[in-house]
Amino acid sequence: MAEENDEETWELRLYVAGQTPKSVTALANLKRYCEQHLKGRYKIEVIDLLVNPQLAEGDQILAIPTLVRKVPEPIRKIIGDLSNEERVLLGLDVHYLTR
Repeated sequence: MAEENDEETWELRLYVAGQTPKSVTALANLKRYCEQHLKGRYKIEVIDLLVNPQLAEGDQILAIPTLVRKVPEPIRKIIGDLSNEERVLLGLDVHYLTR
């Protein structure tokens, strides 16, 4: 079972509101962490709530930027610019990959 998880594609959704400094930083941090820890096994979808505000309701987004891990389940959320790598990796539960 653990081997299946290692090959699973992680689906991550980042909610932002335009190109604010926090949103740009969050995306840059997320891409860097994914390349370091999930290389070749992740998909990032960026949703700009200025363009599609109705999409916030589906994932119950209350603050931005917010990162939502859709797959693997369970769904997890992290709010902020994702600058604390340790907190982000723990929040996403990426640390189990490095054991």
